[in-house]
Amino acid sequence: MENRSAEPLILKLLKEASEEGLISSSQMVKGFSRLRESLDDLALDIPSAKSLFESLVQLAVTDNWLDSSFVNSNGDGPVTEAEDDEKLKRYKEEIVSIIHEYFLSDDIPELIRSLVDLGSPEYNPVFLKKLITLAMDRKNREKEMASVLLSTLHIEIFSTQDIVDGFTLLLESAEDTALDILDASNELALFLARAVIDDILAPLNLEEIGNRLAPNCNGSETVHVAQSLIAARHAGERLLRCWGGGTGWAVEDAKDKIVKLLEEYETGGVVGEACQCIRDLGMPFFNHEVVKKALVMAMEKKNDRMLDLLQECYSEGLITTNQMTKGFGRVEDGLDDLALDIPDAVDKFKGYHEHAVVRGWLVSV
Repeated sequence: MENRSAEPLILKLLKEASEEGLISSSQMVKGFSRLRESLDDLALDIPSAKSLFESLVQLAVTDNWLDSSFVNSNGDGPVTEAEDDEKLKRYKEEIVSIIHEYFLSDDIPELIRSLVDLGSPEYNPVFLKKLITLAMDRKNREKEMASVLLSTLHIEIFSTQDIVDGFTLLLESAEDTALDILDASNELALFLARAVIDDILAPLNLEEIGNRLAPNCNGSETVHVAQSLIAARHAGERLLRCWGGGTGWAVEDAKDKIVKLLEEYETGGVVGEACQCIRDLGMPFFNHEVVKKALVMAMEKKNDRMLDLLQECYSEGLITTNQMTKGFGRVEDGLDDLALDIPDAVDKFKGYHEHAVVRGWLVSV
């Protein structure tokens, strides 16, 4: 590695890409991090993988196309508290701009790309806290946008634990938030309850959050209010409309539109037009309903053309693997009831499931 003239071409390309700004510092760090995580497996086939990787890291840091903080994150040196604080400060500054841009553009894919480029998934709870805090200080449109965004983030890049930790951070500072935002406690309760209705959190997660807060504090009371909202009659419909329904339709309206677009496609419609109708719904977090209804309709009508639509949706990135998994799971959970009207429902479902696994829509367990 000392002989620069003998550098592999790929290293030169990475260096040039960094210098020309084609690969950002955060993307470079993320790439190296993913490689580091797989070193144990690589070492089975390449015995010197770890030493080669360390040499590569030193070369990249020396040539300034990999941030020196990567060495510290590798455990080769302690990350000081000051460095940690500075990193968090920069992250908060970045996400404020990203969130403001989202409120203007309503462009979820662009926001996700920006978050991934930051390369700091450990701060996902901080992002959630900032998102909801900023949304609470704005109009109902932004509050609805924040809830819709959380649904998509949970599908794409946030774990349930990220969501739990983020809401815990919010509720721990509920007293301070209440000084700046009128009715902050009730607004937070709505965000919590909405997260449960949108399947981002389970009711048990609310108990977990409540147990992490001091008894009788503002945050703890907010959790109790959220639990009461969820337990009320017709809670789902009411909570989906709590900020005026920024997506344009309540869940029942969306279900009706999904049925109509699938029926039109089933009777000879064009796959491209069906995909556009799904996009126009503007509810990517609800695409598991498309999967569920498409599968059930394929069983009822004995028309496997529905699988062609799901294939196109997957190929275009319109329906993610997570949404596919959720949709298939919902059909599987209801197979006993389906079999009352469709005798071969179980066999049909097995066939569809195998089809999906072969084509990569679902991950084989």
